[in-house]
Amino acid sequence: MTLQRILGLLAASLLALLPLAASAAPLALDVQGMIGRTNDADHTVYHLSEADLLKLPVHTITTSTTWTPRCTFAGPLLGDVLKLVDARADSVELRTIDDYSYTVSAREAEHYGAILAYSKDGVRLTVSNFGPLFLVYPRDAYPSELSGSVAEAKFVWQIKALVVK
Repeated sequence: MTLQRILGLLAASLLALLPLAASAAPLALDVQGMIGRTNDADHTVYHLSEADLLKLPVHTITTSTTWTPRCTFAGPLLGDVLKLVDARADSVELRTIDDYSYTVSAREAEHYGAILAYSKDGVRLTVSNFGPLFLVYPRDAYPSELSGSVAEAKFVWQIKALVVK
C-alpha cells in the first residue's frame, strides 16, 4: 500500500468521526448566582463535573414529550442539584449551549420532580439528541398541567449552566 493511499484512508477515517465529535459535549454543569456553596477560586460558581453529576441520586421519569415518544429519562432531580449548592432563591435560569435561556420556578420543578436528564432509555444524551442535560418533567403524569406551549417551554435541553436568582 502506498503512502498516499494510507494518508487518504486516514483522512477519510478522521472525516467519518467528525459528526461524533460534533455531537459530543462534556457532561458538566456550572451553577452560579444566589448559592451558598461554591468550588471555584473566585467563590462564584459551583462546577459539577461528570463524576459529580453521576454521584447524585439517579431518578427516572417515563414520559413522552413533544419531541420524543414515551421513553425513560434518567438523571438527578433539579432540586438535588439546588440543595447541593445551597440555592437561596426560587427562580432558576437555565442556560444552554446555543445561548438560549429560560427561567423556571425551583418550587414548581420540585413539585413535579423535574430531573436534569443525561440519558434516555439508557443511552447518554448527545448535543444532537437533547444533551448533555435536558430538564424533563413527568408530562404524562400531569397532562392537563404539563401540556401546551407554556409547559413545553419548561422542557429545556442542551443545558450547560444554571443561574439561581
